Amino acid sequence: MTHVSRVLVLVDVSQSMGLHDSDASAVPATPSRIDQVVAQIAQGTLIPELRAVHDVEILRFDRTASQIVSLKKAHLDDEPDVEQDTEGPTGREAIDWKTALLPQGAETRLGEVLRRVINDERATPVSGIVVITDGSQNAGIEPTAAVSLAKDAQIPIFTIGIGSDRRPANVRISDFAAPPRAYPGDAFTATAYVQAQGLANQTVTVELFSRDAADASDVGSLEGSERVSLGADGEVVPIKFELISEATGRRTFQVRVSNLPEDRNPRDNMQEVDVEIVDRQTRVLLIASGASREYRFLRNLLHRDRDVVVDVWLQSARPGVSQDANQILDQFPDTKEELYQYDAIVGFDPDWTQLDFEQIDLLERWVADEAGGLIVAAGPIHTGNWTRNNDMTKIVNLYPVEFQRRLSILDDAQYGSETAWPIEFSREGTEAEFLWLADTATENQTAWASFDGVYGYYSVKGPKPGTTVYGRYNNPEAGLGDKMPIYFAGHFYGSGRVFYSGSGEMWRLRTLDDAYFEQFYTKLIRHVSQGRLLRGSTQGVLLLQRDRYSLGDTVVVRAQLSDATHEPLEVASVMLEVTRPDSTSQSLRLVADATRAGMYSGQFTALQEGSYRIDLPVPETVDDQLTRRIQVRVPDLERENSQRNDVLLSEIANSTGGLYYVGLDAALGEQGAEPLVDQLRDRTEVTKLIGAPDQRFEEDMMKWLLAAICGALCLEWLVRRLSKLA
Repeated sequence: MTHVSRVLVLVDVSQSMGLHDSDASAVPATPSRIDQVVAQIAQGTLIPELRAVHDVEILRFDRTASQIVSLKKAHLDDEPDVEQDTEGPTGREAIDWKTALLPQGAETRLGEVLRRVINDERATPVSGIVVITDGSQNAGIEPTAAVSLAKDAQIPIFTIGIGSDRRPANVRISDFAAPPRAYPGDAFTATAYVQAQGLANQTVTVELFSRDAADASDVGSLEGSERVSLGADGEVVPIKFELISEATGRRTFQVRVSNLPEDRNPRDNMQEVDVEIVDRQTRVLLIASGASREYRFLRNLLHRDRDVVVDVWLQSARPGVSQDANQILDQFPDTKEELYQYDAIVGFDPDWTQLDFEQIDLLERWVADEAGGLIVAAGPIHTGNWTRNNDMTKIVNLYPVEFQRRLSILDDAQYGSETAWPIEFSREGTEAEFLWLADTATENQTAWASFDGVYGYYSVKGPKPGTTVYGRYNNPEAGLGDKMPIYFAGHFYGSGRVFYSGSGEMWRLRTLDDAYFEQFYTKLIRHVSQGRLLRGSTQGVLLLQRDRYSLGDTVVVRAQLSDATHEPLEVASVMLEVTRPDSTSQSLRLVADATRAGMYSGQFTALQEGSYRIDLPVPETVDDQLTRRIQVRVPDLERENSQRNDVLLSEIANSTGGLYYVGLDAALGEQGAEPLVDQLRDRTEVTKLIGAPDQRFEEDMMKWLLAAICGALCLEWLVRRLSKLA
């Protein structure tokens, strides 16, 4: 039995690999670190040369490692263009390497990844492990534990360092935040965050300009200017500009930091945000089956907010009961004129069976076609009843979770605990700023960490396709396997947003700080209602999950469009323009959704840091255009110490019997170093199995046995003929 020698190639796909190292003032920007790796893996000679002797397995890693493809040994003469190594389209050229190696990881756990890979492969004939990385180990165990395992298993590790060995001097706008909307005459704050490297204590000027968002050519008018002393390497200096909103409409605010001669990357010295000045209040309909604490606290909060008009429908209240609200309803609105005035509906364990078929249909169309925002909290009284009612299918469809539909003890779906359990946020939940209890990510995490948690949740089967799970109920006794029950989730339903909560217990945030409860619901209502409040056209709305993304994230763009008669648009696709931070642009096709008329969707990958502008000309209009702006950032964990770590990579290689190469060219032997392929010895093993069946002997023996049987039968027939017995 033959075991072919194997080489494992591990490619770092953490977000630091998406950075550019050279002078990024060039347009378009020079290839990023991962672009260099993709070019070599996809079309270079490294992989074919390795495969001339070894099987090659290519893996991606950040926090963990995962296999991309396993390529069998193949001679170079056999594959001039396309590799014939496996059955089906699984060769190197069949892989979309740009997608497979997207730099999306929020942290790099090099030590843990190496330890796991070595443990998994130590019994196989591994010639060596090739690690292509910038060496920015920033989480998990130190690589020294993996080095010891590699030495015991006699597996050399060859490291290829990517990127620059030092961080260039740079000053940049790391973030720029402003509210997405404001009201005429109201004051609001725009905050620019300035970060520098190698320029400590130098002074720069930070200026804020504003212009009409529709006129991209306008330089804008100066709104404010500040002189700032730069901090130590990586230190963020916030600069706040107090502004007064004026005329209604969308305005673009641009912040700039003055150039310094030492600044190697002036492209990141500017960022923009759009603010919609709207001259109307947010209208909210608050529904509750009973006067719970959540209902009462939120009703009072919204009633005091001068930017909100709140109407209430307390389903258990007697007619004529007094409520602190603009209007008290005794039933759900049953006409478009009544319902379409609302921007958001908030329901606490609502009894949807009190709605007739026409009202249910009206609610569904308000969310799907009118970009209505719906916030719903499950409860122990009514949720279990209407979810099992076949007449409530449209209501069930609105929710972002799949409900239990069978009535049994196991599907009771109600859970209560005598102790509070915290909410465990997913990555999407941590990044969702509408769930932040404070102004910064660090302060928000501290606030949620100090929250004891909630006592109950409503059990569901799981999320629907396209749902984003933001948080789970972190009680190990309530989970199924390693999945805790869903507590916060949301999705787009048509052009509207629906947010689900497993119970109505956010009033418990008030035990920490009254402001936390106010922040939670104020931001959440703004989030779900922004589709209606920020509509750039009467014929459409542009929808994105959020305004801020991490480098390497996939940005899903959705648009709900109608024609000149306000009927759903019926064309196969529409085109929009995505303008990148380096001023280059790409056209993106949005394809019609077969399940919903007038809905179009597409996606692109954010591979540059900075501000993206998304413009969609509305079909069948003269100059109507939908516009959104997003910010793409690299987390501080991946930005700090992002320079190539020569010391660590050299130590790993030298301690395990491998070599360290600075750059891919060096690994190919183009800089005087011995090529990597020459250092990986052939460890193919041929094992003779004593006592194992000899297949060839068995085949020959069966042939002779068959011949003997046939001969005996022929002889018998002949004897019978001669003896006249046949």
